[in-house]
Amino acid sequence: MNYIDIFLEALSAEKGRSQKTLAAYSSDLQHAQESIGNLLNATNQDIQEYLSHLPDKASSIARKASALRSFYKFLMLEKIITTNPTTNLELPKRNRALPKYLSMDEIELLISSAGDIKTSIRLRCMIELLYASGLRVSELCELPLSANLGDKLLIHGKGAKERLVPMHEGAQDALHKWLNVRGPIDSKYIFPTNSQTGHITRDGFFKILKKCAVLAGIDPKRVSPHVLRHSFASHLLAGGANLRVIQTMLGHEDISTTQIYTHVLPEKLRDTVEKAHPLAHNKIKDI
Repeated sequence: MNYIDIFLEALSAEKGRSQKTLAAYSSDLQHAQESIGNLLNATNQDIQEYLSHLPDKASSIARKASALRSFYKFLMLEKIITTNPTTNLELPKRNRALPKYLSMDEIELLISSAGDIKTSIRLRCMIELLYASGLRVSELCELPLSANLGDKLLIHGKGAKERLVPMHEGAQDALHKWLNVRGPIDSKYIFPTNSQTGHITRDGFFKILKKCAVLAGIDPKRVSPHVLRHSFASHLLAGGANLRVIQTMLGHEDISTTQIYTHVLPEKLRDTVEKAHPLAHNKIKDI
């Protein structure tokens, strides 16, 4: 019996995971099984050794470890195994690349330069929303009209999870101006196009964002939708925002993913955040 396939079917049916996510889980688990052997018989030591011999790329190691944890959690819940070999799993120490981000002045330059190119009102709105709410580029491009709640956005993120993210007045104003220009088009998307998807594509937005960077006098290699998301989180944390709140707004499942943004803090304050953040498991107020 192929328990990997059964696990993937459960992820699809019960968790609503996307085909892209399922393909990644399948690839990671198949790779682990080819290296370790039958995963049902694997021990904690087997998995530790497997992870320690992976190429030195932190994101890849963390993803494969996450896939294994989820797989064994499923096997435990289904009573297929009685011992979870990923309990107390320790990831190999790797040098993790720090997220790239723009300064606040560069963000302002980027937003102001959006007014110098065609479809500037739409572009300004998209940049404002990315920076104001920390959206993933796919979430931004596929944003439905129903997501607009006035001063907040209702985002359907990874794994069919919903989250509310606030918009400051500048972003609200940019969205309001764009919706007036957009007019009553017969489309459910905030940023509709005549493309096959019905909305602006990631590649389409990426290209006009690069042009905007050139006009702003910023090296286009330093600018991407994900850099704006990183900038959002980095600037919030540097301004004193709670790490757990930033995790919620970004839609991160694990706070350890959000913790990388502590790189923007002075060393003493960074130590304080890193020591204190496990306490953030306490319930936080809605934002």
